[in-house]
Amino acid sequence: MAAVLRPYLYTGGVHKHGLLIELLEDLGGYIIQKVVTGTEVNLIMLIPEKDVPVVKKQSDELLGMMVEAPLTGVEIAVISPTLASHHLPHSACDVAEYLRHPGANTNMIGLARGMGRRVSLSTDYERKLINEHDIAVFTFGSFSDCIVNKKPKLFEGIEIPIVVTGGPDLKTEDVPGADLYVGDIGRTSHRLRKIEEVSALDKLNEEVGKIADNIRKQQAKDPLAVLPARAMKEIENQVPEIQTVLSPAPLTLQLNGLRVKLPYDEFHERLEKLEFDEGVTLSELANILKSKMKNYILIKIKSKSEVGFAI
Repeated sequence: MAAVLRPYLYTGGVHKHGLLIELLEDLGGYIIQKVVTGTEVNLIMLIPEKDVPVVKKQSDELLGMMVEAPLTGVEIAVISPTLASHHLPHSACDVAEYLRHPGANTNMIGLARGMGRRVSLSTDYERKLINEHDIAVFTFGSFSDCIVNKKPKLFEGIEIPIVVTGGPDLKTEDVPGADLYVGDIGRTSHRLRKIEEVSALDKLNEEVGKIADNIRKQQAKDPLAVLPARAMKEIENQVPEIQTVLSPAPLTLQLNGLRVKLPYDEFHERLEKLEFDEGVTLSELANILKSKMKNYILIKIKSKSEVGFAI
């Protein structure tokens, strides 16, 4: 049985942080993301559950801080009905930023036609782009009637869990098609700093974390043919060009795959032929698709029942 990996965020000084990386690799863990800012380093890590105390001890010796990051390996689309000023104020940016604290990768998407009761809809391209993510968070405004009666049209064709934020105090069942509704995050012309607003953001993180956990539990019943983190490690080792990509998170982990920020036409064949120690190629374990985001590559890993084995 594969080891259970726990996601953690390490924050500490740059000095000697390589010791932590070496220890993690020796234990069979993975570095998901490394960000160096001045003299400080942030590491998002996946640590084998039984070895968490060992890594924690090393972290303490380096005078760093380790906290759980439950949304690590989750890519979230934060969707605003339009890019107009009345739909994309500070709150949508704050939601996207706050979801990053527990480890999520967020992409902000402004729909082309989310305005107006009669023309509120999303295009086929937008729906496909949203469905490439693990979870969709729709940031709506402050009118109950709009959230309950108009905006659910935007959910048509969305196949991933749908989270809705808005100003009014509504129940999830009041919003047709939503898997979760979080209030007190409405349309504002200021950053979300008030106590009730920060509490609402905390609740959002907690509830989105539960949705991600539920997806993981469903996956555990029929595991993926290879761990996304392992596929990521092999791409780093076998496709050196990924090191030259300037986009943030050039390899973005998802719950059932990853997004590779390299041109599809140039690199998809190399990824298909990527070989693991067990002698199988990535194309046997996953579907390698052209992403709707720029010209990136999307890897969706097949389940064990689909492939017949897991590595």
